[in-house]
Amino acid sequence: MTRLLIPCVFSLCVLAVAQASRLKDLTGIEGGRDNQLVGYGLVVGLAGDGDSNATTTLRSVANVLQRYGLALNPADIKAKNVAAVMLTADLSAFLKPGARIDVTVASLGDAKSLQGGVLLQTPLLGADDRAYAVAQGPVVIGGFLGGAGGAGGATVQKNHPTVGSISNGAIVEREIPAQFVHDNTLRLLLHNPDYTSAARMVTAINAVYPGAATAADAATVGVHLPPEFAGREVAFIAELGIIEVAPDTLARIVINERTGTIVATATVHISHVAIAHGALTITVTSNLGVSQPNSFNNSGQTTVVPSTQTSVNETKGGFTVVNDPPTVERLAAALNALGVSTREMMAIFQTLKRSGALQAELVIN
Repeated sequence: MTRLLIPCVFSLCVLAVAQASRLKDLTGIEGGRDNQLVGYGLVVGLAGDGDSNATTTLRSVANVLQRYGLALNPADIKAKNVAAVMLTADLSAFLKPGARIDVTVASLGDAKSLQGGVLLQTPLLGADDRAYAVAQGPVVIGGFLGGAGGAGGATVQKNHPTVGSISNGAIVEREIPAQFVHDNTLRLLLHNPDYTSAARMVTAINAVYPGAATAADAATVGVHLPPEFAGREVAFIAELGIIEVAPDTLARIVINERTGTIVATATVHISHVAIAHGALTITVTSNLGVSQPNSFNNSGQTTVVPSTQTSVNETKGGFTVVNDPPTVERLAAALNALGVSTREMMAIFQTLKRSGALQAELVIN
C-alpha cells in the first residue's frame, strides 16, 4: 500500500500493510458528546487598548458597577481600558460540578488588544439558555501588539491580539446528564463513516464477544452488553475500546489551494493516461524616462516619456505517458519528471478528474 503526502512537494510514503487502530480511536459512544457553551463578558485592565467608548461596552460597565451599588450614567464612563468580549467553551460529557474547562475569549468591539486583560466573572450558557459554567481570570493572547501606530508611528503585531484564552478558566457548575447504554445496548459512532469499516468492526467485536455486535449503517455499530458485564458497563467499554480494527480508506485526493497542500490516500488509482504540460509567460514592463532639452535652449521643456516593453516566454511542454502500474506513486514519478509546481499539479489533478482517468474523489478547499 502507498500513501501520498505533498506539502509543497510531491513525495511518497510506502507502507507494507494497513495499520490497525483501536476502536476507541475510530469511534465515539452515543450519549457521550461534548456540548458548546457561550457567554458575553468584559475584559478590564487593557491600558488604553480597549473599546473606543462603544455604547454597548459603556452600558455593560454601568450594569457591572450597579451590582456593587454604584449608579452611574454610561455617558460619564470612559471605556478605553475595557473590552466587550464573547466567550466560547466545550463542556465534555460526564464532567462533574467543580471541574475546570478551557475558555476562548474574542473581542466583540474595536479593542486593539486583549494583552494583560482580566476577564470578569461571566456565566457560560448552553443552547437551553441555562448556565453550566462560570469563567474568570487573566487572558493569554499568545502574541502582542507594540508601537504607537498612527501617522508617523510604527506598529508591530504578532498573531491575533484580539483573541485569547484562559486555561482552566471556567468552573463547571451544572452537569449535563448523559446516558450511553439504552436497553442494554450501546452504539458506536464512526468518526469516518464507511460500510467496509463498520463491517470489519462488527467482525472484530464478534470475534471477542460472539453475537454482540451488529452494524445499523455505515456510521453506527450497535453492541449488546454481554451478561457477564451486567452492572459493569464502564469495564465493558474499556475492554471494547482496545479491540483493534484496520479501517478502510476511501480513494480521495484533498487539495488545499490556499496552502498548496495535496494529500492522496493509498487507494487512489489512475487509468492509463498521457500528460502534456507547458507554460506561457507574458511580461509587460513600464518605465518612465526623462527628455531633457539642450543647454541654453529657452524654448525646450523637460518632459516625462513613458516606455513599455513586452516579452513572451513559452516553455516546452513535456509529454509523459503513465504506464503500469496505474497507481498514484507512478503519477508522482511522472509529475516530478515534468518538473511542475504544486499549483500546476492541482490543475493536472482537476483535468485528470474531468477526463475520467482519476478513479478517486477530488476535494478542493
